[in-house]
Amino acid sequence: RARPCGGAMSDGRGGGDGAPPLRTYPALPVWVVEDHHEVLPFIYRAIGSKHLPVSNISFVHLDSHPDLLIPVNMPADTVFDKESLFSEISIENWIMPAVYAGHFSQVIWLHPPWAQQIEDGTHHFLVGKDTSTTTIRLTSTQGYFVSDGLYVPADQLENPKPLHLSVHLVNPTKPSDSREGSRAPSSAKRLKLNDDTMDAAVASSSKGMEVPPPGSSDTQPEALETSMQAQETADGFQGTSASCSFGNHTCQTTELIKGILQVLPKDAAYVLDIDLDFFSVKNPFKEIYTQEEYKLLQELYSFEKPNSSASEEDLIDCVENRIHQLEDLEAAFADLCDDDSDEILEKWALNPGMTPLIPLVRSLKSRVGTPNYEMVHQAGLTCDYSEIPHHVSTEEEIEGLVESIEHLLRNLPVPTLVTVARSSLDDYCPAEQVELIQEKVLNRLRSIYGMLDVHLEYLEDFSPTGTDSSSTA
Repeated sequence: RARPCGGAMSDGRGGGDGAPPLRTYPALPVWVVEDHHEVLPFIYRAIGSKHLPVSNISFVHLDSHPDLLIPVNMPADTVFDKESLFSEISIENWIMPAVYAGHFSQVIWLHPPWAQQIEDGTHHFLVGKDTSTTTIRLTSTQGYFVSDGLYVPADQLENPKPLHLSVHLVNPTKPSDSREGSRAPSSAKRLKLNDDTMDAAVASSSKGMEVPPPGSSDTQPEALETSMQAQETADGFQGTSASCSFGNHTCQTTELIKGILQVLPKDAAYVLDIDLDFFSVKNPFKEIYTQEEYKLLQELYSFEKPNSSASEEDLIDCVENRIHQLEDLEAAFADLCDDDSDEILEKWALNPGMTPLIPLVRSLKSRVGTPNYEMVHQAGLTCDYSEIPHHVSTEEEIEGLVESIEHLLRNLPVPTLVTVARSSLDDYCPAEQVELIQEKVLNRLRSIYGMLDVHLEYLEDFSPTGTDSSSTA
């Protein structure tokens, strides 16, 4: 479904390992899908068409969820058969297989204030094939990975690939922080850029450009100065400056830009990836289960993170215990799918930590008759040391995050392509807000980058080959 790429245009950059220069799209492509893992085929297509290099791709990921888990039982070698890989991945685990395949070497996760699954900062670790299970595993000791049983020691990995993971908080711009005169009247109520603004936006597909397009509605001298200062000081950036007062949004944003530019070279080939639930997010399970049922799920699936000084032996024990816990819970709910009689229920409840199973199942049966136990288990898997994010934003908060992202992107290099996930059918991005958020995001991308080649893939039955719904605007 790819549009013609406009010939063998080149941006002059090599694709690595002596490869010829990468090709350049005539207009920045934006692929909009529903479920987040559906963007991966379009990234692979860009690799195949030599618009992205085969390796050392940087991935800038705006999302309320890291999406950095791994298909637990998938053989590692599946990544070398892309069609098999695409059939195995899901919304929470589609990025790491591309790391193990050697394509992504750097992931920059930008998260809103209500998403705290991984500690802010820089994390270096290995992703490779576990020699004992032949599945993909990694060496990070972050609770996010350990709670899913993904940690193994480095000497247990075959074909390890280094990953540089940078995690940064993005705060929304408050109305008082908005640059004076950048949009008049207030853009909070205005979803479409007017035609004059669109005509003024100049397409900029040359890589490494770090300033707003000439003629863009938001070109400001201070923005250009910030960009140059950020680039000049990026090499010495060591983290958020202690001298920045809390709540000083301009200072925080400048530090964020400096931090990203330190790890994202100006000539980097990178993918800009945006999940619309970055701007407003639900925990859909909170609407499926009662407050008491959700509390019982949290007790059943509870997990205590290892402390930072845990030894390798302690970490291995922690992972083994967690794997056994999750396997037992999966087996229990599989049993209950076949027979949820009191006899079976009470038998499973005798296992350590499974006492909450009895009141949970009885509550579900009294409320819905025949519970979907597979979904109950999936809900439980999201309950470990923290809840998955739930923050339905006001329109003012959405606009504040859009403002912050626009300021950030104007000071970063131009991406090779943009991928967007709506995440609304599974109710992570509120269905009543997704269209508003999508329109705001696409309009700001046009304001920053000029001409876009937008592919509304979610309007079609997903298939990597076929006709797409696209527009150049």
